[in-house]
This record gives sequence, C-alpha cells and structure tokens, in this order.
Amino acid sequence: MRGLTGSGDDGTVTGTTGGAGRRPLTGWAASSAALAGIAVFGLFAVSCSTGGTGTRDEGPAGTEPVAQLTPSTAASSTARPAPRVDAVALLKADPKVSGRVRMDLKPCSGDEYPVDTSYGKLTGGPSADVVVNVLTCGDSVGVGTYVYRPRADGTYANVFSVEQPAVYGTIDRGDLVVTTQLYEKKDSVVYPSGEEVITYHWASGRFGEEDRVHNDFNRAVGAGDEDLPEPTEPPKN
Repeated sequence: MRGLTGSGDDGTVTGTTGGAGRRPLTGWAASSAALAGIAVFGLFAVSCSTGGTGTRDEGPAGTEPVAQLTPSTAASSTARPAPRVDAVALLKADPKVSGRVRMDLKPCSGDEYPVDTSYGKLTGGPSADVVVNVLTCGDSVGVGTYVYRPRADGTYANVFSVEQPAVYGTIDRGDLVVTTQLYEKKDSVVYPSGEEVITYHWASGRFGEEDRVHNDFNRAVGAGDEDLPEPTEPPKN
C-alpha cells in the first residue's frame, strides 16, 4: 500500500365448590377440605413468590427445596481502563507524521480536533496501544492512521503509519485492520468505487500483513439524483 510505513520501537513520543348433584361437605369433612384448600393455596403462593410460572413441569410438589438467588458482591470485572493520551500532542510531536498532516491538523470548531482515538492490545506492550485516525473536518475522510506503542517509561513509539486519502484503522481481536476507500475520477466522496481491507498482525517487533480483502461496489447505487417515491396510504374499506 502506498504511503505505508512500519517500524519497530525506535520512534519515541511522549504524551445491560362443588357442582350440581354433589353433596355438601359438613362437619369434619368440610374442615378438612378447608385446610387442604389453605395448604394448596400456601403451596401456590410459595411457587408464585419465587418468580416462576406458579406450576412445575415435572416432579412432585414440595419434594425439592425452593432455590433462592443471592446477589453476588464480587466485582463484575477487574479490567483496568486504558490510560488516555493527548492524541493531538502525540501527532504534533511525532517526526514520522508528515508536515502536511501536522500543518492541516486544526480544530474544526472550538477546540474539537478531527481525530479519532482507539485503545486496545495490539503489540503486547505494558499497557494499551493507541490507534489514531486523522480526518478532514468537512467530509470526515481519513487522511492518516497511526499506531503508538506504549513503553514502561510512559513514552510512546510510532510503530505504524499510513498517510493517504480515505484511510481508517481499527482494532479487531488483537489485530490492526486498515480500510481504504477507493475512488475513481467521477466518484463522489460518499460513493467510492470500492475498498481494500487489510489486516495486520504484530510479530517479531513489527506489523505484518495477515489478510487482504478487496471489495468492488455497485456503480449504479447513488449515481442518480432522482427523488424517493411518494408514500402511499392503504385503501380505505
């Protein structure tokens, strides 16, 4: 890929009831029936209070203990958040970033720079690696992708950089995935002719190409300026 440079650790940068016909129950029989009814009601109430459907699909009632869930006090995760860096400062202090990119790196509004930053494990360093994408303010088109590897002393080394139009890098299951939109002369920014998706894997102190996918897009999609059809209502009876 043009504009692609890879390097080792040499660039340092700081930074969810009964029915009809039945005899009425009297005396002891009536009392027994009433007690039995109370017992049945009690079992029914217990089954409902445990959050189930009120009945069991199998097994005799009352032969198994009612399971209770106790909230766990253990922490759901022990992962520590990745330390955040000043991506703009990294870029501006990095001699591997071209002068043109550094010169064009200005706030789009206020103090908001056109920079996307991702953190994750890529190189096996002491903390998360940093993937920085530089975009244009108007069209949000990527112009550069950079990977910074942390060092034990808090500095960062530029171990990957690619500068070309419509490029964007992401972290995917420990690998670096760089996507480049491909344009022909008559293509608009929102309708590229295709794209290349390259997966890089870190090994032996550098990134090496692991996989490459090329996609060609339908040129007819988005080519016209025709309006959408008017909405229709269902026929009235």
